[in-house]
Amino acid sequence: MRVGIIGVGGVGVELVNYLLTLGNMSEIVLVNRNKEKAMGEVADFSYVESFTYARNTHLHSGDYVDCAHCDVIVITAGAQLKGNQTRDELLHENATLIREIVHELYTYAPHAIIIMVTNPVDVLTHIAYKEGLYPRERLISSGTLVDTARFMKIVSKKVGIDPKNINGYVLGEHGKGSTLPWSICNICGLDVDTFCELNSLPLLDREAIYHDVLNAGFEIFYKKGNTNHSTAASVFRIIRAIANDEHSVLPLGVYLDGEYGLHDVVLNVPVVVTKKGASKILNYKLLPGELEALHVSAKTMQKMAQEVM
Repeated sequence: MRVGIIGVGGVGVELVNYLLTLGNMSEIVLVNRNKEKAMGEVADFSYVESFTYARNTHLHSGDYVDCAHCDVIVITAGAQLKGNQTRDELLHENATLIREIVHELYTYAPHAIIIMVTNPVDVLTHIAYKEGLYPRERLISSGTLVDTARFMKIVSKKVGIDPKNINGYVLGEHGKGSTLPWSICNICGLDVDTFCELNSLPLLDREAIYHDVLNAGFEIFYKKGNTNHSTAASVFRIIRAIANDEHSVLPLGVYLDGEYGLHDVVLNVPVVVTKKGASKILNYKLLPGELEALHVSAKTMQKMAQEVM
């Protein structure tokens, strides 16, 4: 597996760490506007192999042309949130840059799978898709996968169960318009309320949990300026699913064309991840209120996209 990373900021560097330590990559290419920064990261990481099993990974810096043979390319480049800036305001800064990057990548790596991480991630994925270059199964956003991980952790702490046994998805947009459909959530295969009742646990405060999930990223951002660890971990999870052709189901941002009654929008829904990317979008029978929340999120995303089209 060959991976290209566009943008060597906090998330990009953290992702390299995951790929070197836990992955089985043959090549990692770092592309950054500040080439000295990319070269410095490569030099620093070169000494990591003394402690890891990544001796056969060819890590180097380069330009877009060096991504020609990459199977997966992760886009993390772009302006970052500043202070009280909203993702909407950030959109205008990053839309032009993303268009340029996608065209450069398509010139040299038209068959790669593109994972968008730059915020606002779902709208930028929509903008990139509208350039008419990559098919929707190979242009995805990391979106609410990190929000889903937060949901799993928050619930696990309340019920005393490993987060990996908490099943559910945060859907919609990666942001304040996300939705948490409890009807498709379970703990160890049991409905959430049933699990709590059978195991003498208090029922979960669903509104409080949703609030905690929604604000977890912002709280971390205000304390340290980014959420690089959890975001990079979620991207690594996607890459691993692609590399191993896992057919795992993950909530990712994909262009919808009729699914859930939605058209012309990128939203996060459960998809089957294989070596081909988001090879299949899964349909769930959501409750009316849950489906309505998804449609509200879609309208918000469409409005934002139209502002920069």
